[in-house]
Amino acid sequence: MTKSILRRTDFTLLAATLGIVLMSLIIIGSATHINTPSDDRYWYVARQGLFALMNIGLAVFLMNFDYKMLQGYGNRLYVFNLIMLVAVMLIGQSALGAQRWISIGPISIQPSEFSKLIMIISLAAMLEERVGKLNTLHDLLPVAAYVGVPFLLVLKQPDLGTSLVFMAIFFGMIFISGINLRLLGGIFAAGIAMMPLLWHVLKDYQKMRIMVFMDPNVDPLGSGYHIIQSKIAIGSGMLFGKGLFGGTQSQLNFLPENHTDFIFAVVGEELGFIGVTFLLLLYLVVLWRGVAIARDASDMFGRLLAVGITSMLAFHVLVNVGMTLGIMPVTGIPLPLMSYGVSSLTTNIMAIAILLNIQLRKQKLLF
Repeated sequence: MTKSILRRTDFTLLAATLGIVLMSLIIIGSATHINTPSDDRYWYVARQGLFALMNIGLAVFLMNFDYKMLQGYGNRLYVFNLIMLVAVMLIGQSALGAQRWISIGPISIQPSEFSKLIMIISLAAMLEERVGKLNTLHDLLPVAAYVGVPFLLVLKQPDLGTSLVFMAIFFGMIFISGINLRLLGGIFAAGIAMMPLLWHVLKDYQKMRIMVFMDPNVDPLGSGYHIIQSKIAIGSGMLFGKGLFGGTQSQLNFLPENHTDFIFAVVGEELGFIGVTFLLLLYLVVLWRGVAIARDASDMFGRLLAVGITSMLAFHVLVNVGMTLGIMPVTGIPLPLMSYGVSSLTTNIMAIAILLNIQLRKQKLLF
């Protein structure tokens, strides 16, 4: 049994994931060793490393039961997701103008991070019965409402970035469910037509982020500061970078959120073009394996899970890297497996574990 599991484990996906996590620990250590909440220079990296080890143990557990069991828990997980998101509104902690965290002892968790993976599981269970049946707007409305409720709860926090991740998951999963392409095209056309109206719905800081995206110098010491410093950091790294612990923008705290949302800029400054290319290749391998696992899944539920997870990871990488380069608006979307954060790390390792689980069972095995 053990030999059979080892033989069918996707070591390519596993190696790429571990490579990103190890690179994350190195960069977090470099970015934060001067500025920590205690006398320990490596407080952040030690904390992230501890939770990485704990999550690897969780991943092993998740790989040892049939992922198809999750299908029966879809509705219960959905209800739990709603309760969790409502709890944030009632008892959550506020930081940086948003109410997104719940404290459990010394740990602050961000339920919206976990809600993405829960949404993928529950939506996959729902869509499995609707594959090939999404031909009209009437067919699609129940699915849209199913995603819309947690989407609005997350948007209320406010967390526009995570809300957009929900949309990426939704469109990726309905596409693989065989939605009528004319209907899908109509939805995108309607969305583009409504963009001028959506401008009036956005909060002032969200409008400013879009204006800063067009021209960071509109508010160079405020909303545009992150983008300006990020571009300086990445550009100054050139080909080989300034070396670990040698980045001026990150080490001297010119670059805000250098261990979380803007960790990619630290990679660019300290490891240069070579470093960011290597990191992006690791992500490319993860996404390639996600697509391959979706293609080879033994059932539609597994395929939907794999597509949802791959869509989530791809959107995170695209938006996070894009915002650090100044080609996308700044949003609070972390770089998967790289950015510091217990909730994000746990969610992404669990997602990779589910992909490995689907790969293990692409052919019927006796466990």
